[in-house]
Amino acid sequence: MICSYAAMEKEKLDSLQNLEKDLGAILLAFSCKVVKPAQLSSEQLEKIKELEKELGVVIVAI
Repeated sequence: MICSYAAMEKEKLDSLQNLEKDLGAILLAFSCKVVKPAQLSSEQLEKIKELEKELGVVIVAI
């Protein structure tokens, strides 16, 4: 499963922001999907690790 920030229509975003005001807290909305990881060779994985280190991010191959 992989999650990312949810893309929300204005009406839904307004509801989220109203609840933030009511609670006095920042809320984050995520959308999750079930995905299969890509089958990569050791060389391919090494390339990904190098780029992760260079960019300072986590990369997921699907």
